[in-house]
Amino acid sequence: MSHDPLEGVPIHLASSDGQSTEEAGTVLAASQRKRTWLELLREGMTFEVSGLAPGNSLTLPKVEFLFDFADLPETSQYQVLHLAPGHHLAEGERTLPVAKGLLGLARDLTHHFEDLVGVIWPASSSVIGRQFFESVITAWFEGGPFPALGLTAFRETNDGALETQGLSFWIDQELRIEPPLSFEKVYATRIGVRLVNQLVLVGGVDTSERVVAPDGTKLVLRPSRNGKFVRTWRE
Repeated sequence: MSHDPLEGVPIHLASSDGQSTEEAGTVLAASQRKRTWLELLREGMTFEVSGLAPGNSLTLPKVEFLFDFADLPETSQYQVLHLAPGHHLAEGERTLPVAKGLLGLARDLTHHFEDLVGVIWPASSSVIGRQFFESVITAWFEGGPFPALGLTAFRETNDGALETQGLSFWIDQELRIEPPLSFEKVYATRIGVRLVNQLVLVGGVDTSERVVAPDGTKLVLRPSRNGKFVRTWRE
């Protein structure tokens, strides 16, 4: 912990019978209480944790996809902490070192605090169960594949394609698996997970490419006209 903004700041107190014991001249404490945060240092980078007592509670961000998590979380069920890069890192929050530092810190917190039950990754609108998150992030840091299931998610479009959500955070493009390949949902998702890992490694696609899937299937990868999608189909 590299900074505690409440150090030396008087905090409003209440007695056990509910009567306030706060004194005059504690306006600073009141303003601090609205947003109580700590600055944490990890590998030379600082990150802020907010949502701590005695500050105001936070609301849950939007969640659409669940990974190793039973039900959509509700604010009434859980307390929320928000972890973000420090102000000097804010402009680089999508760079790989900062993003990995942020995820690494979240992984470290799951090691230390048993009450943490899951991690929400807003870029993919996903909530990831504690054990699954710890497992896939640790594996990635140790040289394994990118955690495509969690840090990205897959949704079916109206025309039957399968699109990622959250990949654009990493490469400014989403993957789109076109019909009829997308009709084989399980197979297409497996292919999608492998392609997401490759795309994160190379940083996206700006020209037409051909790749071979593990089962020998030949695939075409081509950027969409607006460059926002990497379109994929069988050759």
